[in-house]
Amino acid sequence: MSETTAMEKWAERARAVLPAGGFGNYDPSIFIQHGKGSRVWDENGKEYIDYLIGSGPMLLGHGHPEVLEAVAEQLPKGMTFFANNSAAVELAEEICRAVACAEQVRFLASGGEADMYAMRLARAFTGRDKILKFEGGYHGMSAEAQMSLAPTRMVNFPQAVADSAGIPEAVRAEMLIAPFNDPEYLESLLAEHGDQIAGIIVEPLQRIIPPKPGFLQAVRDLCDRYGIALIFDEVVTGFRFAYGGAQEAYGVTPDLCTLGKVIGGGFPLAAVAGRKDIMDHFDKAIVGTDRWLMMLGTLSGNPVAAVAGLKTMEILRRDGAYDRLRANGKRLMDLYRTHLNSVGIAHRIVGHETLFNVVFTDREVRSYRDVLTADAAKSTRFNAILRENGIFKSPGKTYPHLALTEEDFELTEAAIAKAAQAVAAE
Repeated sequence: MSETTAMEKWAERARAVLPAGGFGNYDPSIFIQHGKGSRVWDENGKEYIDYLIGSGPMLLGHGHPEVLEAVAEQLPKGMTFFANNSAAVELAEEICRAVACAEQVRFLASGGEADMYAMRLARAFTGRDKILKFEGGYHGMSAEAQMSLAPTRMVNFPQAVADSAGIPEAVRAEMLIAPFNDPEYLESLLAEHGDQIAGIIVEPLQRIIPPKPGFLQAVRDLCDRYGIALIFDEVVTGFRFAYGGAQEAYGVTPDLCTLGKVIGGGFPLAAVAGRKDIMDHFDKAIVGTDRWLMMLGTLSGNPVAAVAGLKTMEILRRDGAYDRLRANGKRLMDLYRTHLNSVGIAHRIVGHETLFNVVFTDREVRSYRDVLTADAAKSTRFNAILRENGIFKSPGKTYPHLALTEEDFELTEAAIAKAAQAVAAE
């Protein structure tokens, strides 16, 4: 009889106190004990090269010494105050310098909160109620965001499908859903509903799906035509695609954007940033009681996250950081492509050099419904073999980062080759 492993023991304890045995994020059977640089170790002592990196924030890798030094200097001074602190003001100033749409910033603790407030800001600013999002777009866990995020039942656009229990029917009625990368459909939808829509929220890169050329500019132009606030959800792409985020990379400036992950350097921090006339709705003295948007958050702008974010962003500004990040991503893309082509497995490498994944399909991937037609079983098997061979990643994304070493690439290539050969043999 085999001995119970440390992770199995932890899983048993977790099932007793956590619904479904986990935090709701990742595979609850795996428990990470610690991370350093490009690697993480589970409770059984198994070592992995980390391409999940905390779902994106650890762009410098785990435990970067300069970030740790900044945090260690702040900790004795205080961890949170529920009051202004200078580090968070400095961070807001740097965001405003870096991000095209950012004239002012309001901090929160999570990207989901930022997305919720961005949609509420659009409503406060325009005086309208409806929000439009794109099918398959992820914008946190608010009731609005949980509409047509991952629907298994395909319905006619613009009808919304709730992805979660507990969401009132009234919320669904105020959401409109459109297909990503289809400006013609969007134009026809706005011709009918444009004067009712407060905001359009979009991931510039939707999960891993790139916008086709001209799509984001078309959305920008339509928002201008109908007086709609355009929200870029840059929680993932902000300070990843480029220092100025996806709006810098794609050359399209929204009215508002949401930021998270990288700006907290691995600690809980997010932000809404945007035009001052919209952000003024956080200021009762300017807009008055009826148009004021209340916002409170115990850890919003906490100084530990702020100093970690400031140091992370300082490192990203150094010469060659983004060239190296993109080069790492392109190298990983090429490894996937080379070994899957060598065994004749139909696939597409979908995404951006700094965020992408393999989709097992022989068709172009332009929307959520294209992803649904892919071979999910093949993807599950491929990712399982990668993990067996020391690769830790999300089922749906690969996150390149700056801590990767030459040894990491060699081990990653060996794991990809084994996974490709195993899948091809089945």
